[in-house]
Amino acid sequence: MNYYGILMILIGCFFVISALRKSSFVIYQILVEKSKKLWGDKVHVFYLFSGILIIIVGILLTIGGI
Repeated sequence: MNYYGILMILIGCFFVISALRKSSFVIYQILVEKSKKLWGDKVHVFYLFSGILIIIVGILLTIGGI
């Protein structure tokens, strides 16, 4: 079992949940403020899709697909 894959899944879940709720959690808000320069109003959609991709890669790492 690859622990980096599990860590990636957890980080991806954090991104997805925070993006869906438009969370006011400090770490997420710092990331959002830095990303708003590039993504504007679509920053939460960006983190939603990024989180999904991170989860997929984490799953592949965990099961040994990569």
